Amino acid sequence: MTSFDFVTLDVPDVAAAERFYTAAFDLGDRLRFRQAAAPSTGFRGFTLSLTVSQPANAVAYLDAALAAGATALKPAAKSLWGFGGVVRAPDGAIWKVATSAKKDSGAGVREYDQMVLLLGASDVAAAKQFYVSHGFAVGKSYGRKYVEFETSPIKLALYGRKALAKDAGVPEAGSGSHLLTVGGDAGRITDPDGFGWEASVLAEGCGPATPPD
Repeated sequence: MTSFDFVTLDVPDVAAAERFYTAAFDLGDRLRFRQAAAPSTGFRGFTLSLTVSQPANAVAYLDAALAAGATALKPAAKSLWGFGGVVRAPDGAIWKVATSAKKDSGAGVREYDQMVLLLGASDVAAAKQFYVSHGFAVGKSYGRKYVEFETSPIKLALYGRKALAKDAGVPEAGSGSHLLTVGGDAGRITDPDGFGWEASVLAEGCGPATPPD
């Protein structure tokens, strides 16, 4: 199984991003930050998701994010598939928190079951083939619409760019840098849509890193 340990977000203010993400999601070293240098406008082609066990947990995360300075793109609500909402962080990254459950089983807490990075692919089949050629095992695949790989501890999935933007509640248009780098043991690769990977500390032998829908 391919190790996918963290994502690095390029942000305008590293200290401000660290404060926001600690207050909103508290994901530890699953998130890293560096000063943004490349231009980027509109939809950056990806979303980050936390899948949780019940609606109250989703509300706990979303409320914390809004209180810390995020803006709502899709307010928390029930859907055909469960319950969830979408927010945009102050640095521009889009986050979805969702659950397949429609009823609570206890008080809401900020605990998640899975962190997921969804990449918006211009051609899902081509992106899938790229990752398979680099040793990624496919966990789920729905033709040219959606692919999920067997990665851990963070899940990697591909979705059509237009469909992903619609799911996030934003226009599809965007240009420039993704302002995102993926960290894992896949080596230094760049996929067909320009998403780049860097070596994790595990892959470099420098010790372990600490610690969707």
